[in-house]
Parts: sequence; structure tokens; C-alpha cells
Amino acid sequence: MEAERNLTLLLQDPGLPTDLKHIAEKVLHGERITFDEGVLLFEKGELGYLGVLANYIREKRHGDKTYFNRNFHIEPTNLCVYDCKFCSYSRLIKERSEGWEYTMEEMLDIVKKYDDEPVTEVHIVGGVLPQYDVAFYSELFTKIKQHRPELHVKALTPVEYHYIFKKAKIDYATGMRMMMDAGLESIPGGGAEIFHPEVRDLISKDKCTGDQWLAIHEEWHKIGGRSNATMLYGHIEKFWHRIDHMDRLRTLQDKTGGFQTFIPLKFRNKDNQMSDVPESTVVEDLRNYAIARIYLDNFDHIKAYWAMISRTTAQLSLNFGVDDIDGTLDDTTKIYSMAGSEEQHPGMSTKQLVELIKNVGRHPIERDTLYNVVTDFNDYQFPEEVKPSFYKLPVIN
Repeated sequence: MEAERNLTLLLQDPGLPTDLKHIAEKVLHGERITFDEGVLLFEKGELGYLGVLANYIREKRHGDKTYFNRNFHIEPTNLCVYDCKFCSYSRLIKERSEGWEYTMEEMLDIVKKYDDEPVTEVHIVGGVLPQYDVAFYSELFTKIKQHRPELHVKALTPVEYHYIFKKAKIDYATGMRMMMDAGLESIPGGGAEIFHPEVRDLISKDKCTGDQWLAIHEEWHKIGGRSNATMLYGHIEKFWHRIDHMDRLRTLQDKTGGFQTFIPLKFRNKDNQMSDVPESTVVEDLRNYAIARIYLDNFDHIKAYWAMISRTTAQLSLNFGVDDIDGTLDDTTKIYSMAGSEEQHPGMSTKQLVELIKNVGRHPIERDTLYNVVTDFNDYQFPEEVKPSFYKLPVIN
């Protein structure tokens, strides 16, 4: 394949530094790189070099396939007991006039709005408030499954679970089993930020620690659940903090195998307490995707949110290790726009998303939450007379 040929040519470059050549050889032979080599990639790896390595891994795993899904999201509230410095979305309880708090019936009405749409997943995540407790979410998940049994419920981050389990005085294992029994089928990757306390204590001190985040995912994996993982990058962290974060994920994945997808999340500085911190460049975004693909050798998928980074950057990312760009959406997802995403009122139909993927020579596959193929759009012909529907993009997962 061309990706392998490009890697072979790279290894023949007499100007390639010995340490980078050694890493490239490891990638060619499917060998794991070390922590120090991961840091070295951030310090010395140029974009072209990283792209060759990451694309080789991506195509070896997935060929030209690029995944997306059709789902909708529910954001129960943007009010929160926590005060994360990077967050543009949440409001403290004393700022109640700037927020919303959905009742259970209002959330179920959102579910019912999509009864006639071919969505496969509902994604639920939001702020943390006392009234949204174990009993509330158990009943919500159960009612959603009763209403639409085939709809996959992906919900709540470890930040939310840690809070509601602590409030209920139950341990993580008991809590996750209760959630699964109520209808929960997978959990998103949000709330990870940066695990290392040196950074975490500065940007999100009050909420669950990195170890607690990992422990909740581990308990979920133990009972057969699947989940995703994220990393908030491009703010005050150093390169080694990023590798430390990915290394902890890689270690847990070795143990449980329960993670599906890793999603690097670009820090956006609009209207938050870190607005003085400059955002990363597109080159750094692409380097970060590539290094994630190289380092996380036991993760099947690397995802980029096109609405957060722009359609063009999302297309570019497909040559830097990314094989999933999430889904179609309308303009109701506030987590993106409030954070200063590239698309302030994003909307892309299934047809437009398929064309975006095809225009860079990739093979579009609609998937469900667990990456089962729903529709292979490679040779699909859209009826001219049918206007494609718009769907909501999930929040950070």
C-alpha cells in the first residue's frame, strides 16, 4: 500500500535523525514506543514525518474507511457545582439566570422528537447539580429504553458519576452496575482533561481526579461496558503531560480492553477563565492527532470533531491518524459554539458529510456506537428528490 511505501522511503532518508529513524522502524514492525519516545515525537517530530507514521498505522488498521454516526444529544443543564477554568459552557449555581435545567419530561420530549429519524444513539452529558442524582438518571435511562429499546444510551462522564455515587454513598462498582441495569450501554470520554495533578489542580481542581476518572472506566469495563477517552490539549500543559495522559490510558487499555476511541480535544479560549492562553495552531493539532495514533497502539480509533476544528482541518486529519470525524449535526449543541468552535452554527447533512470524506479519497462508513456498520456510503447514490435530514452532533465523547 502507498502508506507502507511512504514509510519505507522515509526510512531510506539519510537526513533522518537516528532516534526518529528508530521510532519509524518500530512503527513499521508494529512495536510499541516508550514514554520517552512519545515525548521525543512532540519535541522533534516534524509534521510530514509524523503524518507518514500515523497514516501507516491508520491504513493498516482501517484502510481508507472513515467512520461517522447519526445521533442526538441531551444536555440536562449547563449549571454546575464545579468551576473548571477552561470551560466556556457551564455556569455556577449563583448564575442560574444564564443557564437551563431540564426536567425528566423535557428530556424525554427531546428523545421523542427523533422518533421518526434513523438515529442510533442518544448522548447525555452536562453540568453537575444535586437534583440529577442516581435515582434520577436510573429512571431516565430506563424510560428512554422503554420508549425506544433499540436506541443506544451513551451517557455521563466520570465527573458526573463520581459526584452522584459519592452523594448516594455507593462505590464505583455498585454504581456502574446500577447504571447498566437501568439501560446505560456506554460512557463517553469527557472530563479527562489532563490527568496529571500538576495541571489538573490548576484547571479543574474540584472535580474527580485523574485516578478516579480511570477507576470509573475500569469498573465499567469490568462488567463488559465500552467507553471512550479524551484529552484536553493546547493550554498550560507540557508535552510530557500529554504523553503521561496517554500512557495512563494505554496502561488501562492493556488491562481491560474496554476503550473504543480516543478523542483529542482542542482547548478553545473564548469566554472562559483561561482566555489569555493562546490556542494551538492547526499544525500542532495535526501533530497531536498523529502522535496519539502512534502512541495509543491498543486503541482502535482516533476521532476528530469536525465542528470544533473546522471541516478543512478535519479532512486534513484523516491523513494524520484520524479515522472517525463523528457525525452530522444541527446548530443546537451549545458546548461547541460557547467554547468558540470554528463552526458557530454548524450543520451538515449526511450527504454533505459523505462528500467531505470522499473528497479526500476516503471511504465513508456510517457506524453505530459500537462501530458496527450501519451503511456503507462508498457507492451509495443519494436520491436527488430527498432532502437529507439534519442530526445533532454528540457532545465531548
